[in-house]
Amino acid sequence: MSRAIMRRILLPGLVLLAGTAPGFAIDLVKTIDIAAPPAKVWSTIGDFCGIGNWHPAIATCEPSTKGGTMLRKLSLKGGGAIVESQTARDDAAMSYTYAIVESPLPVSDYSSTLAVTPKGSGSTVTWTGTFKAKGVPDTVATDAITGIYESGLAAIAEKAK
Repeated sequence: MSRAIMRRILLPGLVLLAGTAPGFAIDLVKTIDIAAPPAKVWSTIGDFCGIGNWHPAIATCEPSTKGGTMLRKLSLKGGGAIVESQTARDDAAMSYTYAIVESPLPVSDYSSTLAVTPKGSGSTVTWTGTFKAKGVPDTVATDAITGIYESGLAAIAEKAK
């Protein structure tokens, strides 16, 4: 069989297989420097359900607990909802980690940390996430989470002034 024929037959099959194979975890890190002291920035974002006060995509945040775990239900401005659980919190280090429980986002196995650290007379906010694409190419999932992080970080910078 010629190479050209093999490419025509095998390549589409390999592409189909790649699309159905479980994806590798995607790591994403976004940061923003803010001209405000860390304590002020943390007071803006440290409340787990406070995201409803600063993220432009969130209409409301409803806190709850289940089995001692803190949950938040985020109602999105464009419709839909995301349920997240807080999996770790360190007020002294000014960080918390959360996981998505239910979501319309094209991701699975999502875990994220939001942290504030000192930088000179101001602060750096770092938003990190690890996730897998769900039903879409990695780039689509990454773009969706990047948009959430970047719009959120810009809003934090504005709110914490």
